[in-house]
Amino acid sequence: MRWIFGDGGVWCSRRILRIGWSRRDADSVAFYRSGSVAAAILLLLGLAATVHARTPPNVILVMTDDQGYGDLSCHGNPILKTPHLDQLYRDSVRFTDFHVSSFCTPTRAALMTGRYPGRTGAYRTSSGRTMMHADEKTIADVFAAHGYATGMVGKWHLGDNAPHRPQDRGFQDVLWHRCGGVGQASDYWGNDYFDDTYERNGKFEKFTGYCTDVWFAEALRFIETHQDRPFFLYLATNAPHGPYRVDAKWSDPYRDQATWRSAAEFYGMIANLDHNMGTLRNRLDALGLAENTILIFMTDNGTSNGAAFPGLDTEASQGFNAGMRGKKSSIYEGGHRVPFFIHWPAAKVTGGRDVTSIAAHIDVLPTLAELCEISIPESHQPDGVSWARKLQDPDAPAPRDHLIVQYQGGPHFRTVPKPWYYACVLKDRWRLLDGHKLYDLGTDPAQQNDVSDAHPDVVAALRALYPPFWESVSPRMVPVSIDLGTSAENPVVLCSQDWYMPTGNPPWNFGQIKKLVRVTGPWMVHVRKAGRYRLTLRQWPALADRPLVAVRAKVQIAGNERQAAVKPGSKQVVFELDLPAGKTELRTWLFDAKGNAGGAYFTEVESL
Repeated sequence: MRWIFGDGGVWCSRRILRIGWSRRDADSVAFYRSGSVAAAILLLLGLAATVHARTPPNVILVMTDDQGYGDLSCHGNPILKTPHLDQLYRDSVRFTDFHVSSFCTPTRAALMTGRYPGRTGAYRTSSGRTMMHADEKTIADVFAAHGYATGMVGKWHLGDNAPHRPQDRGFQDVLWHRCGGVGQASDYWGNDYFDDTYERNGKFEKFTGYCTDVWFAEALRFIETHQDRPFFLYLATNAPHGPYRVDAKWSDPYRDQATWRSAAEFYGMIANLDHNMGTLRNRLDALGLAENTILIFMTDNGTSNGAAFPGLDTEASQGFNAGMRGKKSSIYEGGHRVPFFIHWPAAKVTGGRDVTSIAAHIDVLPTLAELCEISIPESHQPDGVSWARKLQDPDAPAPRDHLIVQYQGGPHFRTVPKPWYYACVLKDRWRLLDGHKLYDLGTDPAQQNDVSDAHPDVVAALRALYPPFWESVSPRMVPVSIDLGTSAENPVVLCSQDWYMPTGNPPWNFGQIKKLVRVTGPWMVHVRKAGRYRLTLRQWPALADRPLVAVRAKVQIAGNERQAAVKPGSKQVVFELDLPAGKTELRTWLFDAKGNAGGAYFTEVESL
């Protein structure tokens, strides 16, 4: 703390924050009193002591990717060792019936907004449905509006282009990889988890080391940079999402016990995560920040490879899934029930206590807002509820009555969204799937027996909860556009993963792109200003430096259509068009010598 004396008064700098004064009261406090300096100092010390409880807490939200409820030794996994996460489990309040969506993007949209994924527009993992409507407010918007430094590190998966990138959605300090996984189609060409290039605040930067180690190192950089003011940090790792790659020192200890495909690597990725969590907590202690930091650990969906499964909706045949049926992308319990630990020593949100009521990803924003005494805009009210009172008073009633989880379109996206398709209504011990299958987790935690015939009254009661949800959410399940012609991003590099397909998924990884799959679809775009635009069509990213396998190219946008021959050896085809302002669709075709057409998987649009 810094003190300045003069003219019968005393000034205490904003560093008084570190001993308890709230930033919402003032950035700095000046007291001018007649009389002695000593009296003023005593007054300030007394004031600092009385307002200690009002110090805004820091928030660190850690979410891993594809790690299920059973992928922790504290949850009973007999093979995997996670000593640091086990310690956080012991130190935390644990939500034992916490639910997310069954796949990456919808969970992230719900977490960022506190709203059902369908309402946000980001309810799939590709096919142009990974981006939130521009009017959605994020948790970063809310915290930034109340003076918090906001940071995001790792996996975003809510849009690669403006206005959908993390730096467009309230995060001030960002380091991230594009698309849904490191090395996928829209990510920086050549990334493979080791010594990769990531995007920092709009510019690419080369890093040395393993991806998870880089994310945690950058998280610590953010924490140390902002340790003198309240901060909100979203640390979202891509691990242990596939491809399953990690240094052998982490995977080798599991080689003999985890024998299904890539199991040792999957467990090794989690072991590495666990090590980094220990480093993070130790550093918070060393900086004196652990006491007044809300630390959350959670995951984004059920396990992808913590066990071997004969089918998507089955129980595990090898490995451990905490006795649940289903894995990632399943609407059964194993697809969407995940760990959730929250630790805040200053408010006595600490260990040895379980919250057993149903809670969800949409509850995180309202809960944190109440714990941190910040408001959410009236224009953006969450679907979730706040658990703040229950966290601080075990005897308080649970705020949630029921929950609806819906995986819009099904795991293979065979149809457009429709009511009840891959939906689950959760209430107490009951699970109603697809509107007609009923399971009683109290007697059947593995969901083996449909008891709907024995409990028609329960089925009717749970069915009645669904129509208001669908009527409220479904009108927002419409296309979300990418901006063209703005200073935020010019040129814009579009990737085929964002084609808005009526059914199925577009090419979203290089395994598909290598096959030159003969399919194309539209990008939903918003031309923000009328003018001249250059469109460059490619089959590979510009950095790949590969020639087109095509003889003719075609482009359509905003009523314009152009065609051009492809010269042998060309790596791109360029068109220049005058475009009017407004929302439209952009479609591309690359024809081979037989007349077969696929789209230009990578298309660059530049406002001239």
